[in-house]
This record gives sequence, C-alpha cells and structure tokens, in this order.
Amino acid sequence: MSRSEGVSRRAFLGVLGGAGLAAAGCGPAESAGQLLVSGAPLPEPFTVPLPIPEVARPSGPGRYEVTQRVAAAEILPGSRTEVWGYGGTFPGPTFELRRGTPVTIAVRNELPVPTSTHLHGGVTPPGSDGYPTDLVVPAGHSTRHGHPGEVHHQVVKDYRYPVEQRAATLWYHDHRMDFTAPQVWRGLAGMALVRDEEEDALPLPRGERELPLMICDRSFEEDGSFRYPQAYSAHGGAHGGMHGGMHGGDWLGLDGDYMEGVEGDVILVNGAPWPVAEVAAARYRLRLLNASNARRYRLQLTPGGRFTQIGSDSGLLAAPVAHDTIPISPGERYDVVVDFSAYPVGSAVTLVNTLAEGMQRNVMRFVVTRAARDDSAVPATLSRPPRRPRPVATRTFDFRRTGESWTINAKPYRPGVPLARPRLGTAEVWRLTSDFHHPVHLHLAHFQILARNGRAPAATDGGWKDTVDVRPYEVVDVLARFDGHRGRYMLHCHNLEHEDMAMMADFEVI
Repeated sequence: MSRSEGVSRRAFLGVLGGAGLAAAGCGPAESAGQLLVSGAPLPEPFTVPLPIPEVARPSGPGRYEVTQRVAAAEILPGSRTEVWGYGGTFPGPTFELRRGTPVTIAVRNELPVPTSTHLHGGVTPPGSDGYPTDLVVPAGHSTRHGHPGEVHHQVVKDYRYPVEQRAATLWYHDHRMDFTAPQVWRGLAGMALVRDEEEDALPLPRGERELPLMICDRSFEEDGSFRYPQAYSAHGGAHGGMHGGMHGGDWLGLDGDYMEGVEGDVILVNGAPWPVAEVAAARYRLRLLNASNARRYRLQLTPGGRFTQIGSDSGLLAAPVAHDTIPISPGERYDVVVDFSAYPVGSAVTLVNTLAEGMQRNVMRFVVTRAARDDSAVPATLSRPPRRPRPVATRTFDFRRTGESWTINAKPYRPGVPLARPRLGTAEVWRLTSDFHHPVHLHLAHFQILARNGRAPAATDGGWKDTVDVRPYEVVDVLARFDGHRGRYMLHCHNLEHEDMAMMADFEVI
C-alpha cells in the first residue's frame, strides 16, 4: 500500500470535527471509519444460523498444520464469495491451547501473496510473533516492492508458541506490512483459546454453552465477492472489488476517501450475516472478539439484559463485573456470561451495536427455545491475576496524523528502529495520546489501564489487556509488563487501515 497517499479530506475533517466536539465539551465523535456500501442486495437479518468454527486437530503431538488457501464460501445466501482462509475457511479453525503445553503451528501459504501470521495476545518468541516483514512466500512468487530487512520463508513456516500464559481468548490474523487490512478483510483471521487448571476449576458454562463470537463487518459486490476500496488493480485500472485486483500482490493503494478506516455495511458473526442462535434458558459463556478493520461497537442486549464480564483480553478477572453495555474496539476481547433463563421461552434477544444506525445496528439474535437444567454458576472469585508491579519508567507515545501519514511520535513506521528498549521482567507506564480513535495494541506486553484523562478508568477497562481504545484527544495511561522473551516487538494502531499507513513502531525488550 502506498504510503505517499495522504489522509482524505473527509478523514481530515472528521479529525477536526472530533477536536471541535471535544473543545465544546460534547465528547469525542464515535465514528471510526468511512462506510463502504455494498452493491449486492443484503439479506434479511436473523435468518442464517450461527456457525461455530471447527476446532483444529493436531497432526501430531504438539503440532498443527494449516494451509492458507483460496476457497469459495456462501456468506450471503445464494451467492459465493472468494475468501482467503486458514484451512480455506472464514473464520479459520479455532485452536484449543493448554497453558504449559507448547505447540508448533506450521502455516503453509498457497495464496497468491505473502503472509505473516500474528497470534494476537500471545506471549510469543520474537521469531514467531508475526513481524510484518517476516513473510511466508508462496511458490513462484516474486516481490517487486520489498522492504529493508525483509525475510522470506518459502511456502511454509513453523510458528512456535510456548503457551506459558493464563487462560484467555486470543485470536490470530495476517500481519503483512502494508497489506494487513485487505488481507484480513479477505478472511485471514481466526480464534485461539488458552485454557488452564484455574479456569477448569470454575463452574462456568462449557461445551455447547460456550460460544466463540468473532464479530466483524464486510461489504460485497453485486456478484457476492468482497468489496474493498482499493484505488487501482494490478493492471493499472480503477477497481472497486477485490476479486481481480489483488492477485499477484501488486495492489497499489487504498481509495483516498477511506484513509480513516473502512467500515462494511454487513455485520458478520463467525462469518455469517446477522446470524441467529437457538439457546436454552440457561447461562451461556460468550467469547466476544471485535475482528473488524475499523468499526467500533457498543454492545447491548435488547429488550434488556446484562453482561457479566468474567475476563478481558489477557485472562480472567479477579471477580465478575456486570455491565449494561460493552464498548469493544478492533482487536479487543470480552469474556462474558449471559443468563438466558431471565427471558421466557420463546423470547428473541438481540445483540445490538448502539454506535450504529439502520441495519448496522443489529449484530445477531438469540432465540430462547427451551427450558433446561443449568448447573453452571459465576463464582464471586474467578482468579488470582498477576499483581500489579511497580513501574521503572514512563514513556509517551502519541498517535496522530503527521503530514501525509498516520504516525507514532510524529514518525512513520521504520522496521528495525525501536522507539523504546524496556528491560525483561520490568514494568513501565506508557502514556498513549491521540487525535482520532486509535485502538492501540502491544505485542508481547500485557497491561492494565491506570487512567483516562487523569481520571479512573471505566468499569469495562478492568483486567490485564493487550489492546485499548484511545479516543480522540484522550490521554490513556497503561502499566505494561514485559515478561516472557527478549527481542523485537511492536506497538501499533489496530485500525488496520491506520496500521497499513505507517502507524506502527518497534520496541526491543532487552
């Protein structure tokens, strides 16, 4: 993706508008991207059953093999969509991991472009972290526009994960430099669940009453293919869709009107548009993931109901917390329990996004179809998370538009040039500031949110996290813990269009 393209006039005015609202005391603007309208007719909500991704099966002790390949999927009823998927599915398979049991996942690339896989939330050695220039290159592929220090693995790479971390909801996705946004949009994402003995001992809902929910948005061409606002195809012509312009990897740039981020007009859960799930009148554990490129959600149950949060990005909370709404930005996860016995059998309970209007306000629906015995519970004590360490340093990272780039500390991304060198086994306060909605993600380092604009964090900010939504003209202080491994890691905006336009930085754990 060309970094010479500036942020669009619409994006720039949106940033100025956020500043005006903040100055007027009206709070930050809630929009985090530009809506891309589909050319295809959209399906009726709540008519497609909720799919559950398959659980990956090991090919041997501690080893998995997964192939990234092109496949056709029925996403819109009656249409076929070309997806790029791990295992040829969208989402990819769910990896069930166990704390203390290391695994190797061999990723084979049979796509027409290079890839790099990042285990988001993983405490991972640097060589398996999915660095954006550490690429798995398909057979016969030649990269015309490489980057300094780019590493190529021919066809397959072994990613090694020690899994020395607490039970948590993780996910994995493509992380190729300059191309993360369009390649994730095409389907390169899936979930990974880490389990441990502490979680096993809890009487939480399990089995068919534990639902992984990967929420994202997409737009579609008239023929059912994914629509993405690229400016030019590999053949040099204007091209609005994705099915022809990215083969060979010579995609030349994002349409300038979408530089602030791309929001689709179809909401997908586990790859299905506005799906419906039949549930019993019992407690269900919902593992919520926002896998959208740019869209933010404020989730709510209607006609009413509460979420009991039991975990955040990086593991279980110490104690449950009840919420009426849950704000979730790209990359964040919330582990919650919903008690459907609070609704009469026959009830329709809709998960909605109060930040959106029209069809995009809907996410999915649950229909309570039957009474059921329920021996699950949410105990008052969930876990003993790591203690909050004492920081040894404070650093500031400013996320904003500088000239024609989205930058960190006024610098566009330069691979191999670290902005910080924290020491292994220490903790630091990192102050994050912004001019727009920037969901900030730290690789390796888990953190706790200390303050927003000098005030106490929100109730939904609790627990150890790896991604935080930094809102326009906001200052967020986090306490980051650098454990596990020495080496090169990253922090970046998880608005994937911002990430592709240089809003990343390296840090080196020494």
